[in-house]
Amino acid sequence: MNDFSLTYSKVFIDAFGYELAPNVVTSEDLELKLSPLYELLHIQAGQLEAITGIHERRFWDRNFRMYQGASMAGKKVLEIANIAPLQIGMLIYAGVCRDNLEPATACAVASELGLAPHTQIYDISNACLGVLNAIIQVANAIELGQIQAGLIVSCESSRQIVELTIERLLQEPNMHHFKKSLATLTGGSGAVALLMTDQKLSHKGHRLVGGVVRNATEHHRLCRWGPDTGIPASFPVVMETDSVGVLKHGVALGMETYKAFKNALQLSDNKPHKVICHQVGSAHQKTILDSLGISAEKDFTTYRFLGNIGTVSLPITAAIASEREFLEKGDFVGFFGIGSGLNCLMLGVDW
Repeated sequence: MNDFSLTYSKVFIDAFGYELAPNVVTSEDLELKLSPLYELLHIQAGQLEAITGIHERRFWDRNFRMYQGASMAGKKVLEIANIAPLQIGMLIYAGVCRDNLEPATACAVASELGLAPHTQIYDISNACLGVLNAIIQVANAIELGQIQAGLIVSCESSRQIVELTIERLLQEPNMHHFKKSLATLTGGSGAVALLMTDQKLSHKGHRLVGGVVRNATEHHRLCRWGPDTGIPASFPVVMETDSVGVLKHGVALGMETYKAFKNALQLSDNKPHKVICHQVGSAHQKTILDSLGISAEKDFTTYRFLGNIGTVSLPITAAIASEREFLEKGDFVGFFGIGSGLNCLMLGVDW
């Protein structure tokens, strides 16, 4: 099999910025709304947190727009890095949630940030891997000398889909729908921004070493968030996940990707020193770490208080881990993402 790894010599993740949604919603809050379903199906209160390990997540205010959160995070990261908006050569909005089919949500963010007319501006979407895919695209442009700095932003909102899911469960109260909807109830909201630069511009950045990708697209039906993009849409707004199938096949894909990751970057047995994984829940964390042979002490998590924020989860967790000095200078850090599709992407960063 031909295997092409991603390697970089002068690309740095220079700074993070993030915004937490203001409204805290506990798992107990959601279960209170689902109490008629729980009573009918004889489900004991507290199961949502017991199964997922998620105590609370956050929602944006109603009618909040994705470009607003992304812009707030973007402004923060530019201030932190002390870089002028006109120096940004590429802006990618990488969220699952977008404000419109067109134009790109990135356009509204670019307008808010005052980016230059020559800046490349566009959206990409790949389930929970969007930000990691964007990191590769910006890194490629920097490595080729096309740009000196690129900005990646994302904003996710779970309020609407969680509320619609609860409404549907109360209208169609059965165990099948509850199991398919459990992953949806873990959803959180937030926004994040990453500034990437070449070596000349980077002041205190973290060097992106490289990474690998793998896919198992035969499992693309395991998780679906609709409707489709037809006008009008032919399916109702719904999110359904085969959690057992996603875990089983996601772990198998993760193991294959991790082996390739270690080989491609020629990592010694003790590396990576730390890992930041996409945040799903306690069962996923334990299973994937055990399968890769990585101790829990190397992992930093936020799912207990932030839930699963889609594309925002991994980078916001990295930002918080850095703030709390869990990630230290000299660490080799693995960014591990597995998303619906199934796709897996693992990146290595010299902190």
